[in-house]
Amino acid sequence: MGPGKADLLEAIARDGSISAAGRALGMSYRRAWLLVDTMNRCWDGPLVATVPGGSARSGAAVTPLGQDVLARYRALQRAATQAAAGADWQALAGLLREAPRLRSREIPAG
Repeated sequence: MGPGKADLLEAIARDGSISAAGRALGMSYRRAWLLVDTMNRCWDGPLVATVPGGSARSGAAVTPLGQDVLARYRALQRAATQAAAGADWQALAGLLREAPRLRSREIPAG
């Protein structure tokens, strides 16, 4: 799971179809479908359920598992954002050089 897949799940939940979600995110239907297929194969159950065809009942929906995975992923994103604003992160960032030191021409013995 990453930000793109999470955005796709949200768009599918909102738009009710993989193609509409892909269009809303500026990706092809094939790319969106491949991401959905990957998500559906990588978790204990499918994150997106589809009803194929051209009828009024066709489309896609985020499953309860997909909703749970999405909610937990977004919670982790929020926690990471908060951690990045914290004192420990700021202290580490303050110790980091802007660029690595140049390598010594000497090769250490060993």
